[in-house]
Amino acid sequence: VQLVESGGGLVQPGGSLKLSCAASGSIFSINVMGWYRQAAGKERELVAAISNGAETYYADSVKGRFTISRDNPKNTVYLQMNSLKPEDTADYYCNAHSQDGITYWGKGTLVTVSS
Repeated sequence: VQLVESGGGLVQPGGSLKLSCAASGSIFSINVMGWYRQAAGKERELVAAISNGAETYYADSVKGRFTISRDNPKNTVYLQMNSLKPEDTADYYCNAHSQDGITYWGKGTLVTVSS
């Protein structure tokens, strides 16, 4: 499974960005996809996840501001980020878990929230 993120960039506080993660390869084996982020000097943390059944999870820090969704025909997962804060600045990584317990990662996309 290959994961390719896009959509990162520089945005002012209060602004919005939409990240995309395109999956290819043995995607039939994937049951959960998600977004993690890692800020400078901090550990990687789970931001949001979505299952094949469209069940979602959000970290408390992004609830009400971020929305994860998936387009199955396009094999793509999105992360809509609204009301961005400087503390949302991080490298954002797409993640996929397969039914046989394998975890896949994208290379990441940088989101910078600054005025």
